[in-house]
Amino acid sequence: MSGFDGDPGFAEIFAALGDPTRLAIFDRLSDGQARSIASLSNDADMTRQAVTKHLRVLEMAGLVESHRIGRESRYAFCPDRLALARAWLDHVAGRWDSALMRLKSFAEQSSD
Repeated sequence: MSGFDGDPGFAEIFAALGDPTRLAIFDRLSDGQARSIASLSNDADMTRQAVTKHLRVLEMAGLVESHRIGRESRYAFCPDRLALARAWLDHVAGRWDSALMRLKSFAEQSSD
């Protein structure tokens, strides 16, 4: 699969984004503004512990990163991993497009 073989990180990325709560948190961070756990928990109407748990999953998938500022951790969007996942999806879509074109060509030849 040229360049994408054996990367277990794809499953981790999609699993992290597969949870609606994590997807909402990730969406909030995708505006480029780093936020604290307190800010994210107030905006999401959930406990800080719950937000922390979701942020850890996102961080393990490489989708967000944390930076300590004093006693507070701020979480920020990491576009690189998302770009990698997008490239993989584009690769898979290209393979499907190619297969569909071959099928179309075969069907057109068969009908002649």
